[in-house]
Amino acid sequence: MALAIALLTISDSRTFSNDVSGDRLQERLLNAGHQLHQRKICPDDRYRIRADLCHWIAEPTVDVVITCGGTGVTGRDGTPEAIEPLLDKTIDGFGELFRVLSFESIGTSTLQSRCLAGVANGTFVFVLPGSEDAVTTAWDRLIQAQLDETTRPCNLAQLRSRLKESAQN
Repeated sequence: MALAIALLTISDSRTFSNDVSGDRLQERLLNAGHQLHQRKICPDDRYRIRADLCHWIAEPTVDVVITCGGTGVTGRDGTPEAIEPLLDKTIDGFGELFRVLSFESIGTSTLQSRCLAGVANGTFVFVLPGSEDAVTTAWDRLIQAQLDETTRPCNLAQLRSRLKESAQN
């Protein structure tokens, strides 16, 4: 089952010509047989992030939104603060497991990762760090399998239609 996925890179400095992490996610989701609904780059601004996310979670055709960037602890990094209030439910295990997997490559620096996942209006939302290694780890080791309806014993793809239905009621 192909899912419609929107990608949002959050950065004050990235453009489509140098957004390696966004390129990596786009390549991965297309190779997995999913559809790219839309891809945007947004500055590190809490309200612009929310506006983009709200637009996509209000669209019934968007199944998943993946963001990358703005999850650190310095400067204007505020993606988790922008997105978390919009989530109906959080998927706490995603951030926990991501940090365990990330520890294998970057050691204790993974404690600075404030990635998260959840559901908003029946749409799955994944908030990833902006590095190429982080998006590759998240997609290859967590997200891809959960968006594949053949993953057993369960996966998020199977829940998609039930979540969309309950969000509409």
